Amino acid sequence: MTAVVPHYAMSGGTLIALAADEIVMSEYAVIGPVDPQIGQHPAASVLKAVSRKPIAEVDDETLILADQAEKAIPQVRESVRELLADKLPPEKAAEVARVLSEGTWTHDHPITFETAKGFGLPVRSDIPAEFLDLMQLYPQPVRRQPAVEYLPQPRRFQGGGAPRPKD
Repeated sequence: MTAVVPHYAMSGGTLIALAADEIVMSEYAVIGPVDPQIGQHPAASVLKAVSRKPIAEVDDETLILADQAEKAIPQVRESVRELLADKLPPEKAAEVARVLSEGTWTHDHPITFETAKGFGLPVRSDIPAEFLDLMQLYPQPVRRQPAVEYLPQPRRFQGGGAPRPKD
């Protein structure tokens, strides 16, 4: 199986790519780390924060997140190592799994083709032009939160009518 990465495959997309026999990336494509995220925080950062404080000063919710983080990091590391077991020597697979899963970088860090190749991952850069042509047909929307929302009709509130200005 071949994973084709025309632009980016981050986090779960990286895991899918690592499961393939080979990864074909375009010249500027990137993959990303697979470090687990606990709630809205990187697992490695939760553990680091907890380790820097006396336990009595850490709230219960953070301790629960740290417990999850202690479990999640080895689980992901082992999953990546298994995905790489038939592609890299055991020591190299373990090292790449560690680097990708243990919070070496921020979760959105781009890993280029050259870096992936340096890891020994089975990557090629000869992506067929047809894949890039196909991607042109599906432009990705720019994510923005509108500062002003256009409503073609007045917004109705419970009780009817528009809200009254405050004095």
